[in-house]
Amino acid sequence: MAELMLGKTVGIPASPEAAELDRVPNPHPDTNYVARFVAPEFTSLCPVTGQPDFAHLVIDYVPGDWLVESKSLKLYLTSFRNHGAFHEDCTVAVGKRLRDLLSPRWLRIGGYWYPRGGIPIDVFWQTGAPPEGVWIPDQGVAPYRGRG
Repeated sequence: MAELMLGKTVGIPASPEAAELDRVPNPHPDTNYVARFVAPEFTSLCPVTGQPDFAHLVIDYVPGDWLVESKSLKLYLTSFRNHGAFHEDCTVAVGKRLRDLLSPRWLRIGGYWYPRGGIPIDVFWQTGAPPEGVWIPDQGVAPYRGRG
């Protein structure tokens, strides 16, 4: 296993492609459970206008043999702040990168994007059906209502 970033001073990656994600062994690989990461201040750039976009990401997964190390995940998500991509691309790319790194039993990501041009865009992706008998909590993000 490569050396972890944890406990070291590490700069923000230049891009999502350049970002390294670390994984650590799951201490309970024999147990199905849900791990959740919430990034309520995720940012990226509109690929057309260069203006910032903001989202509330919720990542749920049922680990197999691996867990994502949280510092590396934080740096990976931060690397999107200067990255131009549409909401759908950002959300699905994060989910697929984690799937490829971890080979989880199940993973889903909800991208709750704040309005662009007056229209909020929510993007959802998952790897398939969750394992039977696993409690999957609601992601807890209400639909965007503005001031309504």
